[in-house]
Amino acid sequence: MPEPGGAGAVWNPGDPAVSDDALLGGRLRLRQLTRGHRAGSDAVLLAAAVAPRAGETVADIGAGAGAVGLMIAARAPAAVAFVENDPVLLDLCRLNAGLNGVEARFIAADVLAAAAERRRAGLAPASADWVATNPPYLDPARSRRSPDPRRAAAHALPTPDGLERWLGACADLLKSRGRLALIHRADALDACLALLRRGFGGLRLRFVHPSRDAPAIRLVLTAVKGGRAPLTIAPPLVLHAPDGRFTPEAEALHRGERLLF
Repeated sequence: MPEPGGAGAVWNPGDPAVSDDALLGGRLRLRQLTRGHRAGSDAVLLAAAVAPRAGETVADIGAGAGAVGLMIAARAPAAVAFVENDPVLLDLCRLNAGLNGVEARFIAADVLAAAAERRRAGLAPASADWVATNPPYLDPARSRRSPDPRRAAAHALPTPDGLERWLGACADLLKSRGRLALIHRADALDACLALLRRGFGGLRLRFVHPSRDAPAIRLVLTAVKGGRAPLTIAPPLVLHAPDGRFTPEAEALHRGERLLF
């Protein structure tokens, strides 16, 4: 079983270099690796799509250093579980939970493993009210692989059916009527909708544009396991004003002052 807590995590001097960063307008501290994948707007928007009620359980799948789960915990009284396969990143999750006073669970598990292996690692089926995930979103056959192994693992799924297996693991973890929150590239819409038609409904979808006249670069959606309501599409989110600064809505989201939906 995954262990609770986080305050006892220790970062050893021999470990990879980390930076000490802030999220939510400085309310949240985040230690993350200086090399490799680093938390940014994708993490902020995914966390802002999750709206748990008191006592509900949220699983942060592919948690990295824990930014998404920590932002959710800073805003809502939910029980958070961080799921990460990289032991260095899972140690950072523990460290960051302790720095921010968040009681959490930490699960070392490969989301792409077979169901029996995932369950032995602690991913019990039908155990989460919410699953939040930012799957690796690059096609390794069409993209240049990063020389940094952690960045490569964070950005590219290793197999042609990787997204199907990833979302299948998320669905297995959710309770009936539990909710999935997902961020992905905007051009992955067809693939995401095709996979979520199997067992999900009540989809809410929002496109993210870097500026008002630019094409969408991200989609954020939530879906209800076993839901039957039709798809609804929210107004687009525009991140930057003509002067390059965040729009008022984007600024409020990055400060943790509003939800995405």
